[in-house]
Amino acid sequence: MAISYDSVEVLKRFAEKSQITFPLLSDAGSRTIDAFGIRNAGAPERWRGIPHPGTFILDRRGVVRAKLFHEGYRQRHTSADLVRAASSLP
Repeated sequence: MAISYDSVEVLKRFAEKSQITFPLLSDAGSRTIDAFGIRNAGAPERWRGIPHPGTFILDRRGVVRAKLFHEGYRQRHTSADLVRAASSLP
């Protein structure tokens, strides 16, 4: 799943346009984004508030076992990056 500060309507249009099939969650008030500490608060004014793109890898109990993040909003981890990270966990 993914989380964004965008509205449900915006996320629905984006998912349809991009053919995304996994859940996109709306966090319009950024409370969850802030709780995870991923808001890009140090960015230039134009980009301030945009969450850092990243991935949390959780185990079956929901415990975060790995965090993969980029500073810029245009970079994303590949599926190979995620498989490698998950494979290296105990």
